[in-house]
Amino acid sequence: MPTERKLGIIAGGGDIPRQLIEQCLAKGKDFFVLAIEGNADKNLINQENIPHQWIRIGQAGTGFKRFAEEKVQDVVMIGTIKRPSFFDLVPDMRTTAFFAKIGMKALGDDGILRALVKELESEGLYVKGIHEVMPEILIPSGILGKVTPTKQALEDIRRGVEVALALGRLDVGQAVVVQQGLVLGVEGIEGTGELIRRCKEYKRKGEGGVLVKIRKPQQDMRIDLPTIGDKTVLAAKEAGLQGIALHAGNGLIVNQKETIRLADKYGIFVMGIDPNEFC
Repeated sequence: MPTERKLGIIAGGGDIPRQLIEQCLAKGKDFFVLAIEGNADKNLINQENIPHQWIRIGQAGTGFKRFAEEKVQDVVMIGTIKRPSFFDLVPDMRTTAFFAKIGMKALGDDGILRALVKELESEGLYVKGIHEVMPEILIPSGILGKVTPTKQALEDIRRGVEVALALGRLDVGQAVVVQQGLVLGVEGIEGTGELIRRCKEYKRKGEGGVLVKIRKPQQDMRIDLPTIGDKTVLAAKEAGLQGIALHAGNGLIVNQKETIRLADKYGIFVMGIDPNEFC
């Protein structure tokens, strides 16, 4: 009788790695964590019941070797990674060869991640998306809480989808903030939290703006899906936003129950949308 395949978790920051690790522990699933230094939660990973090794972003060779030693078969890459410049990397020989092979063509966020997926697969590993092991974390279609968007908010979502799709095709970012038809800011390397905080300085009087997050058109579902959570709601409240629209079935909602509770508390709508319905 075949045994269950061992799961390797490449863990960045945020709460999703915790949710997956807790699920593995609860189900008795065999797993091993490669925790990315400067990103993954030390308080979580360093617990005695969590098999793990810490690595720098530049230690691909070390990571591949450890996965082989642990007889890992499937791999999931989850959590936020602070994007380093090439000058910040101190690579081992395997990572040096990796960057030499992909060259400058992979300077975008997704380019590097797609190349990393291919490298993992060349080692005989099967790369899974978080949606394949935790499908419940994908945001469903429709309004999730008690708050509904206004007519103006729906128009802002439409504008946000248009801009976010254009950004995505250029491999720039996934998120945009729109208020009363005006684009207050687009996501770059700073991430969604900083985008929202920056837009606070540009908000207009009247109805608050909307955060729209859309999966890039060419994006692999296994890597870096657009994500929101309770911290997104808190940032939206501070910035005076009235709602959040996330790509239904293609975006992740972390700690969904708490996220929606806070959204209802602060009068912020949370909505899973199909971009095709807003084009």
